Amino acid sequence: MSFVLECLIAVAIIAILWWYINVTSIRNKLSWVFKIPGVPLLGNGLQFVGSNTEHFNTMFKLLKMSNEIKSVRLDFIHKTAILTADPKLIEFTLSSNSLKILNKGEVYRFITPWLGTGLLTSDGKKWKPRRKIITPTFHFKILEQFVDVFESKGKIFIDELSKETKNNGFDVYPYVTMCTLDIICESAMGVSINAQKQKHSDYVTSVKNMCRIVVERSFSPFQMFDALFYFTNNYKTQKESLSILHTYTNNVIKQKRKELEASDKKFIDIEDDFGVKKKMAFLDWLLQTTIDNKPLSDKDIREEVDTFMFEGHDTTASAISFAMYLLANNPKEQAKVYEEAKSMFGDDKEKSATFKDLQEMKYLENVIKETLRLYPSVPIYSRCLTDDIEYQEGKIIPKGTQLGIFAFGVGRDKDYYKDPEKFMPSRFDSMDGKTPFSYIPFSAGPRNCIGQKFAMLEMKSTLSKLIRNYELLPSVPEHKLILVPETVLKSKNGIKIRIQNRK
Repeated sequence: MSFVLECLIAVAIIAILWWYINVTSIRNKLSWVFKIPGVPLLGNGLQFVGSNTEHFNTMFKLLKMSNEIKSVRLDFIHKTAILTADPKLIEFTLSSNSLKILNKGEVYRFITPWLGTGLLTSDGKKWKPRRKIITPTFHFKILEQFVDVFESKGKIFIDELSKETKNNGFDVYPYVTMCTLDIICESAMGVSINAQKQKHSDYVTSVKNMCRIVVERSFSPFQMFDALFYFTNNYKTQKESLSILHTYTNNVIKQKRKELEASDKKFIDIEDDFGVKKKMAFLDWLLQTTIDNKPLSDKDIREEVDTFMFEGHDTTASAISFAMYLLANNPKEQAKVYEEAKSMFGDDKEKSATFKDLQEMKYLENVIKETLRLYPSVPIYSRCLTDDIEYQEGKIIPKGTQLGIFAFGVGRDKDYYKDPEKFMPSRFDSMDGKTPFSYIPFSAGPRNCIGQKFAMLEMKSTLSKLIRNYELLPSVPEHKLILVPETVLKSKNGIKIRIQNRK
């Protein structure tokens, strides 16, 4: 045996021993969490092999094994994870300001080729100053400016749906996602991509490709490893799609920066008040923002604009689509939404909703909240600990642990919601707030969804306009959803309903 081969074997043995000692240490510290039985080496990996349509059922079954604990430990070849639907552990995790627990989980690295280390994917050290910069862009005086964008894109949406009025059942999601992509692009960058009219443009196709690839990498034992992913067709598609997406955003940034320099505008300091004289897209704000009197680089700006694009279209599209399905299948609740709209707008289907109008749509807001309880756009949140942290006395969550927060599960827990499988928007009129972390469709704590107010206004605007123009009806034959946890919650067989014109 050659010296080189002996060295390689020695290095391999040392690496295996280091891995074994590290994994054993983590698992010993997590002895207080109910352990799901697995197989040697593979752990619980085989329980998640197969169609992702079974993942929710698998998670519910595993959590049920823990009885009242609502948390289980899952072991895999290269990591150990806690899956939890326990509001106490969720509150501890999401409300913490500690850098040890602010980092997102491993799965988020699959989106970094597109988003870089923007607000969604950045670690705690980078995230905190970025959050401070971006928070003012969601002040109500800024949000009020986007109502016109919601209205104009919503009108196109209503027009596009008109071709389906004689259909016994059609998938609403493709229509909704193009509408929300139109809205977010104009709100984020101040430019129109006409996604609803040009569904097959290179930009729209590239967005779809990247969302699909992130999902496939998350569940593929082969593609989750970068060294193996490079040999797949998805890697080639990703490379081409990223070139299109980044080139488009970079060109818009350059053009906007030239316009800013030509106008000789003063940079905005993030501590200034929120006086706004003209409509500003998210990008416009970032171009005029400084940190320590220095403007953000083009790369910094692109990361945040792309993050806003990614987070702001599919999540909202998911919520609107599921709300349409629930209203179609619950005519009494739909009638209440229509009566609320009629009390505000009369029989005028075309009248634009103002910012004040949207704020006063209280029942529609309950409908959206109840939709998100049953169908949270992001069904699972993930955190990764960068150091040991004490959860409760004698209970340590060790460095390297992946924490999976099962928002979908906790929202359907009978301990917190009466008749949890029923669609009852009125329940939000009497919520006592005793367990706030049992309702987390926008996450919670420091890393909650920064755009939730924007999203709520967008959803209200779109759904209100929809209900004023169309009556939503169940598809024929009856359509049953097949839920899948992708980048956002979706239905594998579509979200099908019927529509007919309001008389």
